[in-house]
Amino acid sequence: MPVTAPPAETAWLLHHVLGFDSMDEAETLAVLEESTKLAEGVLAPLDAPGDRAGARFEAGQVTLPDGFPAAFHAYAAGGWVGIAAAEAHGGHGLPEVVALAAFEPVSSANMAFGLCPLLTQDAIKLLETHGTADQQTRLLRPMVEGRWTGTMCLTEPQSGSDLSGVRTRAEPDGDGYRITGQKIYITYGEHGMTENILHLVLARLPGAPPGSAGISLFAVPKFLPNRARNAAICVSIEHKLGIHASPTCVMAFEGALGELVGPPHRGLACMFAMMNAARLGVATQGVAVAERAFRRAAAFAAERRQGGASIDQHPDVRRMLWTMRALALGGRLLTLYAALAEGPRGDLLIPVAKAWSTDAGVEAASLGIQVHGGMGFVEETGAAQHLRDARIAPIYEGTNGIQSLTLLRRGLLRDQGAAVAALLDEIDAEAPALAGAVAAIRAAAAWLRGAEPRAAEAGASPFLQMLGTLTAGWLCARVLAQGDAPAAARSAASVFLDQIVPRIGMQGAMLAAPSEALVGAGAIA
Repeated sequence: MPVTAPPAETAWLLHHVLGFDSMDEAETLAVLEESTKLAEGVLAPLDAPGDRAGARFEAGQVTLPDGFPAAFHAYAAGGWVGIAAAEAHGGHGLPEVVALAAFEPVSSANMAFGLCPLLTQDAIKLLETHGTADQQTRLLRPMVEGRWTGTMCLTEPQSGSDLSGVRTRAEPDGDGYRITGQKIYITYGEHGMTENILHLVLARLPGAPPGSAGISLFAVPKFLPNRARNAAICVSIEHKLGIHASPTCVMAFEGALGELVGPPHRGLACMFAMMNAARLGVATQGVAVAERAFRRAAAFAAERRQGGASIDQHPDVRRMLWTMRALALGGRLLTLYAALAEGPRGDLLIPVAKAWSTDAGVEAASLGIQVHGGMGFVEETGAAQHLRDARIAPIYEGTNGIQSLTLLRRGLLRDQGAAVAALLDEIDAEAPALAGAVAAIRAAAAWLRGAEPRAAEAGASPFLQMLGTLTAGWLCARVLAQGDAPAAARSAASVFLDQIVPRIGMQGAMLAAPSEALVGAGAIA
């Protein structure tokens, strides 16, 4: 049973719908075919066993499920960790959008495994952007080669998503700094698969200004250059709803030696290079789990007979299956388009892609269980794992509510709606059939710009859904405009336009009529 999207379809979308021309289509297809081969041949067989076994913690050590270390070594040996890294640092220098497309089959096959290379690739991006030449020489190549992995250490027990409350301290010590504090939700903070782990840690220097303006960024290795163990210790791992094979660590930095990355007090700004890359990666996870759930449900429905026919011939089951396929297609187009976009368009669409695609992944995984009926609610079919795994994606790398507020404040209000208006103008000119949806979003944007702050915040999530649905729908219309579109992609694009784009009207009505219960500040009982 295939578990990933057809690589030829994804390559076709990149070149014929999204206008990607930095590589030949045949080259893009070759990369995606190799990624798919690794995903389906090496990673997919470890998915269900890894979910059952989970990561294990004992005395500061994390043990991963059987097969994971060998799979990571195969992944690294294939050059996948450094696929988009600069050739000067040992990478392949391929366009980041190709790396993102190649990551989708990895996450479809084994979402828990894919988190480790995802964060390592994002750490590479950060150091390529903000590291000194010396740091790039010492720290980048081991990660590019897959000998080290990277983590993102932001969240603390008392501050959650509000990073202005970070308390981790960094005290000068010779040429470096001693880092003291605790970080939670650190993906692959400890694992034993590689010779080292580089933690990228937000902390405060002595005398730093309060709030987010006083945060600096530090690189803290698990092992120091002399191979001595640094004081960066995993003290526990979380017991989670899904992604059981991915260790989510509580990390204690007990005077660990680190070095400053970027200017003092500019750590949060530097970290955005990693965070934005991670948000596109998480958007891809949403697409990937939608595709995997669809593939499993379609295979089940083709074999399950009821009423004298396989259930994939029943219209209501077909409605669910095609909705899943359409959600995956729409999310794929939206995420890849956001990765290709530059300047204000890219800034506008990264939070949209992250939130819309991960919500779509949860919806598709839930529909997949429904297609299976009672068999979907038991673990044996595997459909339940997709929903359990998918559910984290709308939460990490900034909850989808935070993405919606980012869109509202930075994507709409800060520039008086210029970036949104430019996108709507382009869609309106290219896709007249979407004129009604464009008008609905213009009205919603105008309403939000004139609303009281709490009312605008209450409408932020519906607005993001509207804009994500319209953008994906516009790209689906481009699919239909191409005479050589793959048949399945054409059908899924039609379903998206017919069945999902109409949601925009409902979301607009919700947005423009917030009830007092939403905007009030009283107790909820």
